[in-house]
Amino acid sequence: QVQLVESGGGLVQTGGSLRLSCAASGRTFNLYTLGWFRQAPGKEREFVAGISVIGGHTNLADSVKGRFTISRDNAKNTVYLQMDSLKPEDAAVYYCAVKRGPEVATTPLVYDYWGQGTQVTVSS
Repeated sequence: QVQLVESGGGLVQTGGSLRLSCAASGRTFNLYTLGWFRQAPGKEREFVAGISVIGGHTNLADSVKGRFTISRDNAKNTVYLQMDSLKPEDAAVYYCAVKRGPEVATTPLVYDYWGQGTQVTVSS
């Protein structure tokens, strides 16, 4: 069992920045691939970014490339999502999730554990 707790969401103006954190419980954190997903009202949950088990491989959705960065600190059992140049279309509830294995999957179906989400609001 892995418990995930996201933090760092909030209200920001267009062009601003936020850094989301996802703290995980458990001593096997370094065995998991981590992903960030988001879901806006009336839309499906979509992949934003992911980072592999050791952290050597990352994957970002085309819509956030060049603006978002994902990183992890295994010593702190934490994964981060640095979001810069935010746009109104980035507004959503952001979730972190974990799965076993090194593949950074983009479908939410293969992720085993999820956090409760943190709201990101971007004002225009």
